[in-house]
Amino acid sequence: MTSGPHTEPSYAPSLVDQVASLASGATTSVAATTSTLDRIDASQSTLNAFKIVRREKALKEAADADRRLALGERLPLLGVPIAVKDDVDIVGEPTAFGCPGEFPVKTEDSEMVRRLRAAGAVIVGKTNSPELGQWPVTSGNAFGYTRNPWSQHHTPGGSSGGTAAAVAAGLVSAGIGSDGAGSIRIPAAWTHLVGIKPQRGRISTWPDAEAFYGLTVNGPLARTVADAALLLDVAAGNHEGDLHRPTPVTVSDAVGRDPGKLNIALSLRNPFTATPVALDPEVRRAVYSLADTLRSLGHRVVVDDPAYGLVFGLNFLPRSLAGVYDWLQRLPDPSLADPRTLGNAQNGKLLRGAPLRAARAAEPRMRRRIGAIFEKYDVILAPTTATPPIKATAIDNIGAWETDKVMTGACPYAWPWNVLGWPSISVPAGFSKAGLPIGAQLMGNENTEPLLVSLAAQLESVLRWDQVRPEPWW
Repeated sequence: MTSGPHTEPSYAPSLVDQVASLASGATTSVAATTSTLDRIDASQSTLNAFKIVRREKALKEAADADRRLALGERLPLLGVPIAVKDDVDIVGEPTAFGCPGEFPVKTEDSEMVRRLRAAGAVIVGKTNSPELGQWPVTSGNAFGYTRNPWSQHHTPGGSSGGTAAAVAAGLVSAGIGSDGAGSIRIPAAWTHLVGIKPQRGRISTWPDAEAFYGLTVNGPLARTVADAALLLDVAAGNHEGDLHRPTPVTVSDAVGRDPGKLNIALSLRNPFTATPVALDPEVRRAVYSLADTLRSLGHRVVVDDPAYGLVFGLNFLPRSLAGVYDWLQRLPDPSLADPRTLGNAQNGKLLRGAPLRAARAAEPRMRRRIGAIFEKYDVILAPTTATPPIKATAIDNIGAWETDKVMTGACPYAWPWNVLGWPSISVPAGFSKAGLPIGAQLMGNENTEPLLVSLAAQLESVLRWDQVRPEPWW
């Protein structure tokens, strides 16, 4: 790893700095977009972060942004190159969501993409995801392996691994992922990024009224809290067809705001899983070190755990697997899917009736039981993952049960907040002895993104994780 300044074209500036440079005329959108596209092209054969690169279209959008900037127009992201995950629709592009096959091009932007465009963003491409976002490694028959900028032998995580790899490698300043069981937070932890899983409905999932029966939300990945907060504010908002429409909040103004002296629960207990889980000692030490930093900032940190309960996991599976079944029906040729996908979809078909209805009906009770911890604490601090990054090939050539064991062994901590629909931020928590990134979660209850952002930014101001970057091998 290296620290210190990096300049274009080797490394994208921060999102906030790029906005300022474009607004001041210090650079142009065409120059910034060209540098971004050149970095993407140079890395594709090795890092493999992108499924689709929109070079010609993005440069046209950048030229239009420059004309608007020259006329004095100012928008939050006018002319800024941004990446999105290949599970959202962009007009004129297919949405494969990590699956093999020939997909039709979309005729409309998703609501989130529409909002990014309305803010002036130039969308340079769509990033890789494992098949239907199911696994914490970003690989598949449709595109090969996306690799971790910190180690070419390891995965950047999943399922938003393409976005995480692109941001951590400095190909783009920031990007959008989605999180249905940790799919933003896991890659953030494993690539030394800030990843925000917002409140359910904070960012629209339209044309889906909700995604994976409320488990999956869209959110930002960035190197700094300020960058992630800016992207969240720009992307946030609803379509009239959305099922979940939380009270609007802004988070950019929470960056640099004193969060006050908080009561924080340090929770290392993993929620119930059907397979054994052990917290890696290096991850444990990293989370304890973060707790010590929080104490040094004046916060009270006490070891305590939410009351997850033994049946909590039963709420997740019907929603997740029924969502896989629904998505499988969209594929041009479902027979091309991974056998594990087909098995999950078959199980999802069986769970779509009474088990799915029961899972949705139980959610308010679970919120009350688990949310009782917030009567004593403002925030929960927990590991994002149980291990440092796993190998890029970790789930190759194994069956469904063995794959589940790899998943739950490495990533047991993130999924409960998807069931509850509450916000959580993964922040960098240091490195293993092998130089692999480790992350920790700051978890809140309903609509607490501003508090979590304020606390994360306070940590960043002390730890300055944004100054440590991978040594380019790609």
